Amino acid sequence: MNTTPLPSTSRRAALLWATLLGTGCSGGLLPKPAAAPMRYTLDALDPSAPTGPSAAALDGPLPATPDGAPSIVVALPTAAAGYDSTRMVYLRQPQALQAYAYAEWVDTPARLLAPLLVRALQRTGAFRAVLQAPSSATGTLRLETELVRLQHDFTQGPSLVRMTVRAVLLDIATRQALATREFDARVPAPSDDPAGCVAATSMATRQLLAELANYMAAAQRKP
Repeated sequence: MNTTPLPSTSRRAALLWATLLGTGCSGGLLPKPAAAPMRYTLDALDPSAPTGPSAAALDGPLPATPDGAPSIVVALPTAAAGYDSTRMVYLRQPQALQAYAYAEWVDTPARLLAPLLVRALQRTGAFRAVLQAPSSATGTLRLETELVRLQHDFTQGPSLVRMTVRAVLLDIATRQALATREFDARVPAPSDDPAGCVAATSMATRQLLAELANYMAAAQRKP
């Protein structure tokens, strides 16, 4: 066995290398894990946001329902391509969707819309029951919706959130379309970041759902 001692320079190099290996194994040289993204809901309304009819569509006591009012089943909303994930989407140039790296929705926006649609329709007082599909109960009417667009738009200043939903009211018995319309809300963002996107999206959601619910309530009353 070779027992010749290492030169002092070699010993120092070997000690340094052993120290670096030990530090690396302890995690000092390993990359830090990426920060977990912030996760948001659609109805996290900014406390400083204005109130009014659009806010009242999702809050407050339920109104009285007239006798003979129909029941309605709210189908799970679908989403157009590009908006069917939890990504929080923004645009810096037309038709080029990008996503925030450290912010996302807690679920797909289409799924988050479902209980909000139910609540908005209940608040109109126009329906005997508002059921969220799937449900073992049956209804007279069915509301089908598609999230066409939900994006933080930087292509013009100031930035804004644009939300578009297409809705169809169906007679379940005949499958006849009683009403169909596309609803669009555009709300300026208070800041050019995910927090600004969330605040504007919350207001856009309330404005759009108030308009949609009132329109469907009026449509079902038509002879």
